[in-house]
Amino acid sequence: MVLEDYRRKRRFHVTGEPAGDAPVRRRPIKALAYVIQKHRASHLHYDFRLEWNGVMLSWAVPKGPSLDPSVKRLATPVEDHPLEYADFEGVIPPGEYGAGTVMVWDKGTWVPEVPDVDDAMRKGELKFTLRGKKLRGSWVLVRTRGFGRSPRPSWLLVKHRDRYAASADITVEAPRSVLSNRLLADIAREEGGDVALAASGDP
Repeated sequence: MVLEDYRRKRRFHVTGEPAGDAPVRRRPIKALAYVIQKHRASHLHYDFRLEWNGVMLSWAVPKGPSLDPSVKRLATPVEDHPLEYADFEGVIPPGEYGAGTVMVWDKGTWVPEVPDVDDAMRKGELKFTLRGKKLRGSWVLVRTRGFGRSPRPSWLLVKHRDRYAASADITVEAPRSVLSNRLLADIAREEGGDVALAASGDP
């Protein structure tokens, strides 16, 4: 069942995260949603999400995206999320799955650079264009055999060489929310979260 793993891990009467009950709106392929949420949970990471087939396909990127094409960022697949999650910014309470502070770090749309997204995902190489407020241009997600002892395959998020490529660290240069212009500490302070923990995720 779609979103079964997502819903099983959460208690929606406790957390402010969306349950994903809203009807799926069919949109043209050029308007597919993209979002990156900066998440200071037990560890800081960036949740990279692409809309496809009525859900947000999701990967956790520990070090965040890099604009440098020579840098390959580990992207660990996680459960699909509902489309409404693209607007979620706030605090997940202690004791809940993913407890911590969540920021909408970047948001926009994406366009596949392949004729068949499902086939590209099966083959392990998805090329796409991002049209976000911070990330733009051509990117690729490439599946690998995984790292360490994990039996699960991992993916790598890599920027292609184009006019949007750069050596600057975008996570340091642009640390604020694209929705509210807040830092993680600001979100935690205003929404009852752990300010000290959240601040450790700010540059």
